[in-house]
Amino acid sequence: MGYLEELLDPTTTACLAEIGVEQGWRCLDLGAGGGSITRWLADRVTPTGTVVAVDLDTSHLAERPGIEVHRHDVNDGLPVDGPFQLIHARLLLLHLPNRAEILQRLVDALAPGGWLLIGEFSDRPRGVLSAPSAADERLYDRVQDIGHNTVAQAVSFTWAHDVHRHLSEAGMMNLHSLSHARTTEGNTTGCLLNLNYVAQLEIQLLDAGITREELARYRDLMLDPRFRAWHYEFVCTWGQKRR
Repeated sequence: MGYLEELLDPTTTACLAEIGVEQGWRCLDLGAGGGSITRWLADRVTPTGTVVAVDLDTSHLAERPGIEVHRHDVNDGLPVDGPFQLIHARLLLLHLPNRAEILQRLVDALAPGGWLLIGEFSDRPRGVLSAPSAADERLYDRVQDIGHNTVAQAVSFTWAHDVHRHLSEAGMMNLHSLSHARTTEGNTTGCLLNLNYVAQLEIQLLDAGITREELARYRDLMLDPRFRAWHYEFVCTWGQKRR
């Protein structure tokens, strides 16, 4: 979770700063994770504003003045009613089959003039730039391909570039998108995040045909400073509800 925050918080907070979060706002942070964005928002909207933080796992979220924590599945609706001056969701909707319907639900929960910010990983190719050997490059591509197209096939990596259109169709105005991508090398944040993902999906990857020897070599590769590749493109899209 710390790796995600280290990678994505600078882009997310830059978008929130451009929106212009103000004291007194009521905010909703969906998929709040470790709570870094919840806390960033709370520092700006309190003492008169509130941040409602929502996640399936709230063990990393702590309530404090101005922060409400709810353990909740957004497939079942929102845990509290709107309206909200700001709703933020990061790396959440791409996992949900009914993402378009939930997005409309979020638009409906905004106050007139309120803002919605969605941040997702995209399907931009994560090409290898250097590796100890051609075999290592092929291995990385194989693990990435099976991980995304077999194990995580329900996750939509095309959704990131669909959000803008959906918000436009929902009548939102002042729409903007920002794309951020950078390279990662072995034993730095992006590769360590890849390492975590593979550890979480090890059983599924084995079932999909990756061998234990391949996983062991992949782990070594993600710690090898000779390895370098493009990491995930992170796309933020935001818009304002008409008054």
